[in-house]
Amino acid sequence: MTDDPRIVTTARGTRALLPETEGHDTLDIPALDAALTLDIAAHKRRRRIDGIRSVLLRAGAIAALVAATAGSIAILAPAPAHAFIFGPSIVFDPTNYGENVLSAARALEQINNQILSLQNEAQILINQARNLTALPTSLLSDIQANHTRMQMLLRQAERLAYDVQSIEQAFQQSYSGFAAGQTDAQLVDLARSRWQDSVQAFEHALQVGAGAVGNIEDRQSQTGRLVDASQSAVGALQAVQAGNQLIAVQSAQLADLTALLAAQGRADAIEQARHAAEYEQAQEQFSRFMSGTPYQPQPVRMFGN
Repeated sequence: MTDDPRIVTTARGTRALLPETEGHDTLDIPALDAALTLDIAAHKRRRRIDGIRSVLLRAGAIAALVAATAGSIAILAPAPAHAFIFGPSIVFDPTNYGENVLSAARALEQINNQILSLQNEAQILINQARNLTALPTSLLSDIQANHTRMQMLLRQAERLAYDVQSIEQAFQQSYSGFAAGQTDAQLVDLARSRWQDSVQAFEHALQVGAGAVGNIEDRQSQTGRLVDASQSAVGALQAVQAGNQLIAVQSAQLADLTALLAAQGRADAIEQARHAAEYEQAQEQFSRFMSGTPYQPQPVRMFGN
């Protein structure tokens, strides 16, 4: 409490310091209430203006951050219809400000979508580059070398080789047409020639079989390398190329098997032809023997008697 007569308490419970008055002994309470109301309203208005300024500063900082992230965003808006004026140079339009913030957010979202789209396109290009990457492993030269080696073995076939004309000529000379004009010595030479053909065919079949067996280890190594390359392929092209080379290895194995069967079949055919020719020659020799001069007994002197 105080004894100062200038401090009074109104009906609202508000204490106020009255100005000094001259010549007035009485206090006008209604006028005092009105003055206090005006002071309170002015104080509230100042606090509201300070709050709005703080909000504007924070909003300005957020807008600057959005503009820096999204790039240069030019926002052209019409003059606000309802704006708040704070001081001589501060004008705030809530509607325009909200639209600008929404526009900036949409622009930022579009930029993010564009960045994501570019990332997806870059990933697609990377995948396409991987799919077009060639296989670093190539066994074509090894496969061709095995083919060449097997062909050389097949060309080593002598006498009755893998040629239609030479086979026909040899059969006409040695395996058929045992005419009566051939001498016994000639028949013996033909039989010896057929026997040599058969022996050489069996020897050649063994050589081809040895070559095919020798290629098994190479085929296994090639298959393992190609399977490893296929498992570690980075793209579709590498996988396809590894598969093609695996097919080439299998084709080489089939070629070895074909050569082996051909060599064995040649040896068996020559041996069977030899037996047939020997049978025909035996008939010719027996016919000659039966049609020759009959046996005439001759006296024989033994022990000098």
